[in-house]
Amino acid sequence: MKRSPLLTKLINAPYILWSVIFVIAPLIMVIYYAFTDRTGAFTFDNVKGIGDYLSTFILSVGYGAVATLICLLIAYPFAYFLARTGASFQRTAVMLVMLPMWMSFLIRTYSWMTILGESGVINSFLGLFGIEPITMLNTPGAVILGMVYNFLPYMILPIYTVMTKMDNSLMEAAQDLGCGKLHCIRKVIVPLSVPGVVSGITMVFVPSVSTFYITQKLGGGQINLIGDVIEGQFQTANNYNLGAALSLLLMVMILICLGVLGYFTDSDDEGGVLI
Repeated sequence: MKRSPLLTKLINAPYILWSVIFVIAPLIMVIYYAFTDRTGAFTFDNVKGIGDYLSTFILSVGYGAVATLICLLIAYPFAYFLARTGASFQRTAVMLVMLPMWMSFLIRTYSWMTILGESGVINSFLGLFGIEPITMLNTPGAVILGMVYNFLPYMILPIYTVMTKMDNSLMEAAQDLGCGKLHCIRKVIVPLSVPGVVSGITMVFVPSVSTFYITQKLGGGQINLIGDVIEGQFQTANNYNLGAALSLLLMVMILICLGVLGYFTDSDDEGGVLI
């Protein structure tokens, strides 16, 4: 039964209103502040000021890329193994993967300060064997560890979801045609899992680049990424205009990531098998 145009509009109204208030309106405000000064006059000075933070942006991309790569190396074999276990074990494992996401992001990050500190859990354990405390907190490794820990589920779940939808008969057919197990993984599993991999990379890389709380707590403020700069412009310098310009740059990066995601994936096709 066809819906009337009026009924369709009424059904879509809450979603349109939500998009206008929480998506379009904030985006317009960011663009407005990015291209105006404190008096509200139009200017390109904020955009030009982004050049002063080019090295910070490159550093942020580097940290995000390393964290994303580590997440991918951990998540891919785990998702592959999980997708080939029993349904009962899958439900339990997925729940354990999602369990940290039910807790506060701040609490999860702050807990690592207790673990990695000079008198933390790890150093206290090493002290039992007479080993001197190791400086782990306020280091680049601690920041990357915090990124991997917090964003790893966002890499596991998309890859796992794609792998569970794969047709096992493709693997069986490849093996019947003489492919070994590793060859099947390279020619069948990897190509079919590309949509999940690209989705996971996008979901991990973007928040890794823009994070600021992880660097403040696990980096001790010694490592400044683009997220720290934006947070400082809004909270300390009260320079909303430059902060908005930097935020706009991050949004452009997000759009690029979504464009890459759309290029490698298709809503009607989960991937192809390499021949």
